[in-house]
Amino acid sequence: MAYIYRKFAILFTAMLSKLQIVKQRFDEVSDLIIQPDIITDQKRYIALNKEYKDLQILMKKRDEYISLTENINEAEEIISDGSDAEMVAMAKMQMEEAKERLPQLDEEIKVLLIPKDPEDAKNVVVEIRAGTGGDEASIFAGDLYRMYSKYCSEKGWQTSTVDYSEGTNGGFKEIQFEVNGEEVYGTLKFEAGVHRVQRVPQTETQGRVHTSAATVWFFPKPKNLTCK
Repeated sequence: MAYIYRKFAILFTAMLSKLQIVKQRFDEVSDLIIQPDIITDQKRYIALNKEYKDLQILMKKRDEYISLTENINEAEEIISDGSDAEMVAMAKMQMEEAKERLPQLDEEIKVLLIPKDPEDAKNVVVEIRAGTGGDEASIFAGDLYRMYSKYCSEKGWQTSTVDYSEGTNGGFKEIQFEVNGEEVYGTLKFEAGVHRVQRVPQTETQGRVHTSAATVWFFPKPKNLTCK
């Protein structure tokens, strides 16, 4: 049991050292964003406020990390003492829960520590084009448009149509729309590519399954750029 704790203690020390550097920057930014000269400099204030929010997420993870390690330490002491069987049983349960969560949390923090792509914060122009599948591909493109529009709405992002060409039996041959919000490109960029669906088309009269495709692309744009 002592070996297990030492293993987690080594991992904890290494991670906490990294997070301590982040905390120093968090404390610095926390102080800067309340300075009058920073508040009057809107460009710098917005940038620092964005950095503060990102670092705040890491600080919450840091607090959880410390709490879990303290739980392991406390459980180790209770188990080593062994004088109270009920307390030992609870301590073992507490340690197991901490052992299960700590590696997950470690990975979450590692991902947050990866430098972000500057493009990730930008708004996007989305282009959906019907591919193979005739009229059904256009219908599928329309389904994709509604799906992404609903997702954006749930995220609190604003959407506006730029241009479109309707399909002959519904949907779109192609449609472009812009999405404005927080971390839009960073969230949507991995959705880009060819999307396929196998189903009985609305245009099919004999119940046969068809395969249709549509392409979806996301183009980052500066937040101060308005599409026409």
